[in-house]
Amino acid sequence: MNNKLFLTVLFVAFTAVASGQEDSWSVTKCISVGLQNNIEIKIRQLEIKRTEKLQNSVLNRMLPAVTLYGDQSYNFGSTIDPSTNGRVSSNIQNDNFYLNAKMNLIDFSAFANAQKDKINIELAKADAAVIENEYKLQILESYYQALYTQELVKIQKAQFKQSEFNLERITKEVNIGSKPQSDLYDMQLSFSEDESRNMQTEQLYGIQKMQLFQLLNFTDIAINQIELETELLSGKEQTTLYNPKVKRAELQFANSLKTINLERAANLPIVSAFYGYSTFYYKNLKMEDPNAPVFFSQLQDNKSEQVGLQLAVPVFNGFRNTKKISAAKIEREKTKQFMQQEEEDLEKQVVLEEQNAQNYLKLQQKLVEKQRYARASLATTQAKFDNGKIEAILYSTIKNQLLMAEYEVLKNKLQIQFTSLKIDLLKFNSF
Repeated sequence: MNNKLFLTVLFVAFTAVASGQEDSWSVTKCISVGLQNNIEIKIRQLEIKRTEKLQNSVLNRMLPAVTLYGDQSYNFGSTIDPSTNGRVSSNIQNDNFYLNAKMNLIDFSAFANAQKDKINIELAKADAAVIENEYKLQILESYYQALYTQELVKIQKAQFKQSEFNLERITKEVNIGSKPQSDLYDMQLSFSEDESRNMQTEQLYGIQKMQLFQLLNFTDIAINQIELETELLSGKEQTTLYNPKVKRAELQFANSLKTINLERAANLPIVSAFYGYSTFYYKNLKMEDPNAPVFFSQLQDNKSEQVGLQLAVPVFNGFRNTKKISAAKIEREKTKQFMQQEEEDLEKQVVLEEQNAQNYLKLQQKLVEKQRYARASLATTQAKFDNGKIEAILYSTIKNQLLMAEYEVLKNKLQIQFTSLKIDLLKFNSF
């Protein structure tokens, strides 16, 4: 019985500890979850499938079109007797059946359309990749904004413990008369400012984490138990440049070239083969002929077949095709300029981020030196404060200087990592 009770208590204790543990999230995990939950990306994936279903190969476009027609009519009064082709005064029932098949043997527009279909699929994929890339950049930005604040919260909490200790010590010294009451007021003010600042930072951190997971469309989680990882990631060595916006612009330019070929194909001849089959049935409704052929016999006797080749050469259509070709050429130049613009914008953005990275690296050494000086200054100030040689306000100021120095060092390290990952996303769409 004692063993069972011991195991039960142990299980409950383990469960409580496990439930209290924070859930660690990395930036790659956030991006992975976000890509799975983003509605716009799902829509783009469906658009890719729809575009693939609309694709027709050249062979598919050259397959014959087969059409079956049938009609039944009644002629009243004076009409033509199909059996004699003479006019008679009677009522006749007439049933006609036609089967037509036509296949283009040479059609240049079929080749152009098939090529455009392939490009349209790649364009749909590029559109989806653009959405994904922009979404990754949004997640990266939101993640690091929350990460900066998370680390500031940690530093402030560590400093706050020292503030609590100093407040308790000054209170005791004032109570025994070794310190004046003014020192206690100063320390209480400093403690209150630290407490208020910590609360504001924690509230900001909670809002930023909530915004991050709302961006991921993943809100069914305890936000206060989430811990963002600060481990520096090492980007993969990548050599193949791939930016979705540039790729999409290149595909749009290629598509404009195929559009020109398609418009030009309208001026080229088309060679087609065709086959026709027809038959009919008639019946005089007023004068019944007992010797008249039955329905199926008439269909067999009246059948007619036609086979042939057709050459269609465009001669004149009011210069409409010429205007379309001219418009397509203008569209080609427009997409070419747009492609160059995307390439230039990417290059400018990458150069700017690379300069930011260099600036952060140069600044890091200065910030580390500042942090070292701030620690040394606080150490001497703490000794002076303990001996009553300086006031609490000055001590609080020096302490806050160290707080900011430590935060600046850590934030700058994270900014170096953030910039590196952003450059990878811009240049390679991954990291």
